[in-house]
Amino acid sequence: MVPAREVFTGSWRDRRHVLAVGLSDPVPDFISLDAAMAEFDRQDAAVLVPHPEFLTVSLTREQIDRYADVIDAVEVYNPKHWPRHNRRAQTIARETGLPTFGSSYAHRRATVGEVWTAFEGEITDSATLATAFREGASRRVQRRGGMAHRLRCLAEFADLGYENSVKKVDRLLLSGMEPTHPGHVAYGGRFDDSRVY
Repeated sequence: MVPAREVFTGSWRDRRHVLAVGLSDPVPDFISLDAAMAEFDRQDAAVLVPHPEFLTVSLTREQIDRYADVIDAVEVYNPKHWPRHNRRAQTIARETGLPTFGSSYAHRRATVGEVWTAFEGEITDSATLATAFREGASRRVQRRGGMAHRLRCLAEFADLGYENSVKKVDRLLLSGMEPTHPGHVAYGGRFDDSRVY
């Protein structure tokens, strides 16, 4: 198991998800995209683009081009995607020349292990995984197939509605300040200049 952090940059109306592997210090949500990319670079983390151009939460092609020197890989297969989304992601990776990765992006237990990235070298911890991504190590994106896989993908997509409605209302209105909020005491004011809330 290797931990990673998907940071939700920007405001709720203009949020962009970016995945970092190999962080040594926590990075909060709701900071600017520039600030998040600078912090990932400072920590020498591997920077991955999950679900590019998917709905309203992903990096756009223009943003991927802008940060191409910081980005280490683009996700080309995601169970929440429809086939056309995966094709678009593959086109983005091919046209930008950025390496690829795939992930289960599992929010449901049944989807864990549906998609994976197989590296040729041995991955023993988050540091070797981050290095493999940063150095463009040889890899293959693999996934399960068949009707069971397709049904799990559809269930993951359907879960988006629940995640982005009922659960968000609870987190935003009922639970108080989240530990990933840049104003949380854990960050000691480090992100006050770049926070959007």
